[in-house]
Amino acid sequence: MARKIVVVDDEKPIADILEFNLKKEGYDVYCAYDGNDAVDLIYAEEPDIVLLDIMLPGRDGMEVCREVRKKFEMPIIMLTAKDSEIDKVLGLELGADDYVTKPFSTRELIARVKANLRRHYS
Repeated sequence: MARKIVVVDDEKPIADILEFNLKKEGYDVYCAYDGNDAVDLIYAEEPDIVLLDIMLPGRDGMEVCREVRKKFEMPIIMLTAKDSEIDKVLGLELGADDYVTKPFSTRELIARVKANLRRHYS
């Protein structure tokens, strides 16, 4: 059974590229484009991992992370243009497992997805 990934990014071209490449790797991928839809999708699909942008319409990624952590323990990788130390620390303290800044390498991100899944589920 394929692992499920939820990709949350308000920039549809980025979400589309991630969806395409993750599906090529054999994952089931679901996308949300704002924070409110992200929470609903995560609660409905209960994915194995979440790729979460911080700057989202509706609830921001930090709020989404906080909400998801109330119920779930799946890995969360923050994907964001916010690269200050305080943003990284805050994201990790709120429950993110990894933090990747934009622009990023798709190959590196997929390697991070695999590493987080391996650590969490083995």
